[in-house]
Amino acid sequence: MTARELHTGWTVRAAGGPVPEALVDARLADAGVPAVVPGVVHQALLDAGLIPDPYLDDNESALAWIGLVDWEYALRLEATDAELAADRLELAFDGLDTVATVTLDGRVLGETANQHRRYRFDVTGLVRAGGSELRIRFRSPVRYANEQSLALGPRPRPYPMPFEAIRKSACNFGWDWGIATFTSGVWRSVRLEAWSTARIAEARVAAAAVGEGGVVTAEVSVARASDAGLEVELEVALPDGGVAVARAAIGPGASEASLRVELEAVERWWPVGHGAQPLSDVAVRLRRTDGGELLDETSRRVGFRTLRWDTEPDADGRPFQLVVNERPVWVKGVNWIPDDALFPRVDRARYERRLRQAAAAGVNLVRVWGGGIYEDDAFYDLADELGLLTWQDFLFACAAYPEEEPIRSEVEAEARDNVARIAHHASLALLTGNNENLWGRVDWGWETRLDGATWGELYYYDELPAVVAELAPHVPYAPGSPFSPDRDQHPNDETSGSTHLWEQWNRRGWETYREHTPRFVAEFGWQGPPAWTTLTRALSDDPLTPESPGMLVHQKAIEGNQKLVDGLLPHYRVPRDMDAWHWAMQLGQANAVGFALEHFRSHAPRTSGAVVWQLNDCWPVTSWAAIDGDGREKPLYFALKNAFAPRVVTIQPRGAALAAVVSNDTADAWEGSLVLARRGYDGAVLAEVSVPVSVAPWSSATVELPDAVAAFGDPASELLVASLDGVRGLSFGTRPRESALPVARFEVRTAFGGESDELLVTVVAETLLRDVTLLVDKVHPDATVDSGLVTLLPGEAHTFHVRGAGGAAASAFADPRVLRSGNELVVR
Repeated sequence: MTARELHTGWTVRAAGGPVPEALVDARLADAGVPAVVPGVVHQALLDAGLIPDPYLDDNESALAWIGLVDWEYALRLEATDAELAADRLELAFDGLDTVATVTLDGRVLGETANQHRRYRFDVTGLVRAGGSELRIRFRSPVRYANEQSLALGPRPRPYPMPFEAIRKSACNFGWDWGIATFTSGVWRSVRLEAWSTARIAEARVAAAAVGEGGVVTAEVSVARASDAGLEVELEVALPDGGVAVARAAIGPGASEASLRVELEAVERWWPVGHGAQPLSDVAVRLRRTDGGELLDETSRRVGFRTLRWDTEPDADGRPFQLVVNERPVWVKGVNWIPDDALFPRVDRARYERRLRQAAAAGVNLVRVWGGGIYEDDAFYDLADELGLLTWQDFLFACAAYPEEEPIRSEVEAEARDNVARIAHHASLALLTGNNENLWGRVDWGWETRLDGATWGELYYYDELPAVVAELAPHVPYAPGSPFSPDRDQHPNDETSGSTHLWEQWNRRGWETYREHTPRFVAEFGWQGPPAWTTLTRALSDDPLTPESPGMLVHQKAIEGNQKLVDGLLPHYRVPRDMDAWHWAMQLGQANAVGFALEHFRSHAPRTSGAVVWQLNDCWPVTSWAAIDGDGREKPLYFALKNAFAPRVVTIQPRGAALAAVVSNDTADAWEGSLVLARRGYDGAVLAEVSVPVSVAPWSSATVELPDAVAAFGDPASELLVASLDGVRGLSFGTRPRESALPVARFEVRTAFGGESDELLVTVVAETLLRDVTLLVDKVHPDATVDSGLVTLLPGEAHTFHVRGAGGAAASAFADPRVLRSGNELVVR
């Protein structure tokens, strides 16, 4: 088989709808403009200079017309003599966004209505020798969704647009962190494929560790152009350079084969932090039996491991404990949304940057949220390589979904397509039926509003698990997030299965996280603005204030700014200066999530993991992300990095007492003297004891603080310190705004590091400094730093490793706009 990408020569034009008059004059409705493929209409219009950047200011509303327009992509399709001579000639689309009619020289090849699946059209004998006109006409997604909502009946949802009535990314219609883009286009690869005799239609490869060895299986189906005898070959590469091979015949008229390779010894694949990630190349080849001609081949990479989620009842309820290679793994997770609201702009390099950022923060699991997309193969390939477990939601989020046609058939087709595509990945740890829909039905008033209408139950409990059981029985499935393994139990019951915690952000404040010890936290989070450079690049407000027009456009959460203020006020004063307000809200976000993570981890193994909402952003916005829409790390990122470190010490309430919890997420025992001290803000040791501890690998130990240490004399000017081998946890006697935090005094020194663009920035504390953070993007927009949220006692020092700052002087990092601390939010 030959496959030729069709990514050049496309044009796109407006084919109907409210196109602004100025763009009609630009021939947008006639000849059109060159179109990027893979891509969407917005990118073509941007490249042609016809629209402004949708991510800046309030351009979102100015460009809403794009979603109301029908668009037509066109390509002069030419085939080579060899392609025309093949038994079959097919157009293969990896993604069309979304409702489209595909024609060739005016002949309808097919119609599509699902962004999340692949399509293939037979054009054998239809492509003219001199070339043919391939056209794809996309209907307005907004108009189509509204029409389908009327036809299928209204359903409860959190936002006005009926995203549940169309099989298209829900967040494409806007979310509480996302821009509404209403895209259309050929958003994934398209190819002209020519083949003779037969081709591989599907190859489902799976690998498993069995004892000291391993097994690779392949379920192969073929498409035929003749009844010739066929042979399928499964080849597994071995570490010594050899291969193990299995073969199976497919007789005339048959179309399926099963193959199995058994290996006596394999190296096991582990999540990051638990071991290595060896991967084996697997090839599946299709040949004719008469002469052995190679007809088609495909490849996969697999890792050998066992994986399950333990949900067996215990004394505390029903856990949700990840077990890999029979080792319980404490999940250090993040939720993932599409990394750009114009999805095709995310290439392998961008995936790699973002996933490496996650791994560097100590993350070991990335949950792909159900309101986005099934990510590109590169995402899962990189997760395999980096040891990042993936949890993939099926694409249903926060709404009731109709179970009637045409949605029902599309749901099954997309599930079959994507399960078959991604199930071989060693990183894939879980497939989940939906995001929050089980919970929504129970607690969000859906029953009354549904008035007997379907809501998606058929998908989550019947159709989706059936597809997984048939195509990928080795992949665990859960009906939703949150969920209880006992279907009769409340889906967000924290004693059972997974839990989402949103009352803290919405109403109650972050200290109340300590009221909860869920078995597994799949969502929780806190908002904060993007990096200053990102914010000021995106907004031209003058003056820029928390409530200036652009800021409100780039704050999508209901009462978001008020919740930011309400969450900060118990801990810090709200500054009047915009620059300081920005820092205060970033610090508030980091403190909230860091506090929660330390609490949840301290309750391991009862609490078996926490998945933070969220890792990334899709545009410049105030949101729950740790990495903003321009890829810059916010202070929250360092809260994750600190709390997800392999070894941590925290101080937690246990009943009426306080205790140091020593968490050891490494393969080695952690032994030594745990120093428990109460110290003054001036650094003086007021009380101190040493306790010998020995913490086994992958476990924790709890040591109660003696009263002599734990009893504060002056809570406003004292803190508790628990330290072991240079790792320490802190607990202050009061909230910051009630404390005696002094005016920050410090010295800053810089030196060149070992790397060519590395600068070592050392901060030496003269007074207690709380949560010292360098906002290095203010020194240089490309600068990055390795650490943040560092608390220093008088006389202590910390060295920050800065990259990309262009050799800036020490004075640049001592600038009060750059070197921030909690002190400045207390002292007036």
